[in-house]
Amino acid sequence: MFNDREWSHSRVADLLLHAESDASPLTSILAEWNGLDLPAAYEVQDLTLQMRRARGEVVTGVKLGVTSKAKQRQVGVDSPSTAWLTDVMILPMGEPVPCGAMIHPRAEPEIAFVLGRPLKGPGVSAATALAAVDHVLGAVEIIDSRFSGYKFSMMDAIADNNSSGRYVTGSVAIGPLDLDLALEACVLEVDGEVVDSATGAAVHGHPAEALAFAANTLASRGIELQPGWVVLTGGMTDAVAVQAGTRVSAQFTHLGSITVCGGR
Repeated sequence: MFNDREWSHSRVADLLLHAESDASPLTSILAEWNGLDLPAAYEVQDLTLQMRRARGEVVTGVKLGVTSKAKQRQVGVDSPSTAWLTDVMILPMGEPVPCGAMIHPRAEPEIAFVLGRPLKGPGVSAATALAAVDHVLGAVEIIDSRFSGYKFSMMDAIADNNSSGRYVTGSVAIGPLDLDLALEACVLEVDGEVVDSATGAAVHGHPAEALAFAANTLASRGIELQPGWVVLTGGMTDAVAVQAGTRVSAQFTHLGSITVCGGR
């Protein structure tokens, strides 16, 4: 695409945002620019956030990626990654997934925290993290990588804001100490057929551990999680493809059910 001298953090950020807005996939950036290491990937991610905010988007929280051990082994990493949520990513309950405006949307069920007070590392434990939570929700995230064929490196994914797309949260809110988050189960159905299931233990061992990881990792970049922010703790199961007419349902044990349908 470019020779090595032509690459820069701002160029990558601009390419990724244009790929998102135009629903036009890219090839792997890391394959063409070996300067995309972990610090550079997060710098690109933060630059895209600055650009989003400059065009009026409002930060609504953070999201974690590759929180399950299975996914970490699959992509060759040993820890999750963090990224940003904004208001334009919110998908209201009952509204169809805008498949035509996305490249290759996929849905995955998640456990979401809504913070009641600020949370900042370092040194945040799972118990400390839970003490900052106001309530817990079930959620479905619609991820959408900007890379062709859904093929990308971990650095590509981080720069691409962890394949952010849309997210919908459920209507059942429960206090963080009022259910066993590690045992909270979810059954995932596609067009009425069960395709996967998992418990909260699939999320970094416990969803609160994922929240603590986010707080401690973001603190190294000088970032404090804010009251009211939503934290998506990572996919409980593998993500499933969403096309026009596809009906995906996440049935949680205590956190209710969420159904999303693919639109045009």
